[in-house]
Amino acid sequence: MLYLCCTQIFRYNMASVKIVLRKKLNKDGTMPLAIRIVKDRKQSFIHTGYSIKFTDWDEENARVKKSHPNAKRLNNFLLQKLAEANDVAIEAETKTETSSVKAIKQKIKPQVSETFFAQAEDYLKFLHSSGKYNQYTADKPRIGHFREFLNNGDIAFTDITAGLLERFQAFLKSYHIGKVSKTTRTPKKPIGERTIVNHLVAIRSVFAHARKNKIITKEISPFGGDDGIKIKFPDSKKIGISPKDVSSLETLELEDPRHDHARRLWLFSFYFAGMRVSDILRLRWSDFQNYRLHYSMGKNDKAGSLKIPDQAVKILKHYEQFKENENDLIFPELKNTDLENEFVTQRTIAFKTSALDKILRLHVAPAAGITHKLTMHIARHTFGGMAGDAIPIQMLQKLYRHSNVSTTIGYQSNFIHKDADDALDAVINKPKNPEPKPK
Repeated sequence: MLYLCCTQIFRYNMASVKIVLRKKLNKDGTMPLAIRIVKDRKQSFIHTGYSIKFTDWDEENARVKKSHPNAKRLNNFLLQKLAEANDVAIEAETKTETSSVKAIKQKIKPQVSETFFAQAEDYLKFLHSSGKYNQYTADKPRIGHFREFLNNGDIAFTDITAGLLERFQAFLKSYHIGKVSKTTRTPKKPIGERTIVNHLVAIRSVFAHARKNKIITKEISPFGGDDGIKIKFPDSKKIGISPKDVSSLETLELEDPRHDHARRLWLFSFYFAGMRVSDILRLRWSDFQNYRLHYSMGKNDKAGSLKIPDQAVKILKHYEQFKENENDLIFPELKNTDLENEFVTQRTIAFKTSALDKILRLHVAPAAGITHKLTMHIARHTFGGMAGDAIPIQMLQKLYRHSNVSTTIGYQSNFIHKDADDALDAVINKPKNPEPKPK
């Protein structure tokens, strides 16, 4: 009897946790969903970050009605949060019999908000602290465009549906970026198809970040699946300059040392299978040993070794006069940069690359008689175009430092034309009036 009495008292003192719709009307006519904690006749609420209309709430069963467009996903989310809250409450009361409703709330309440833009801010902070300058500067305005599309309001993850993202795509197609030139009155440029897709990728990245933070589950995501939105990158043109243009760059003499420096860097990239400028600028003299270059690609940390072409040796000899020690950087762009700070390093590389591209475009290309677009990255496309289908794809994968051969196949498909050209010739050059076969 005493045992029963004690049990009843224990149950009476246990906290109860429930999902409720708070009767506080938002400006848009919705009410917030919250986790209610009751202990010793005291209650506290933890908002989930989601709000719905009163008519979409089944109070008796504590569920979102089917009348809500995202009822299934939202109910799954609420069930997950309710289970987590119950687990925390039970654990708190198991450890101490004096757990207050405030103490239980502190354990249940998440450290970051569960709405999309709160997680987006946390995602951008993560990129910044991880030193990912390029991704940070690219994704920040994309998330800003999504906020603008939503009239600068926040939104629950469950309210981001495939239909909403399709409307966002339509919004972006009519969106223009840039500045109107005061002299030429050049209008703002419309956002391209590839950039529109990159906006969806940024939103998907925020969803992935929220999943890592255990804010949402996989089922919440509007990407993939039968009814989800599919992300497909449009084919991009990868066109390099011709072998004749490369020869022109090799023999070109430029009086301005800045212009000649940009020319040398471009050729250096080309000689090492289109090495990315971010890797070139990080190279040290110690990376060259026994007539070979040993380095890890910054994009995927893929390590490897290449022989030093004779043409590259000539370029290295030019910069050897500035060498201070074996650990010194070969090229000057990053010599006064805090390389321990990855964000600052990537930002400096971006600025220096932009300056090099401008010199290549405005000075080097005209001097060499090159009419095609010339940037540092074009060196990679040029190598791919000259390699064509003359090198086995596995060897190209090794030269490009691709982790997966499918990436190489996709990249190199831009430069392999022989089969298509032969097929075209077979049709165009087919005899128009073939002689009749003898009977």
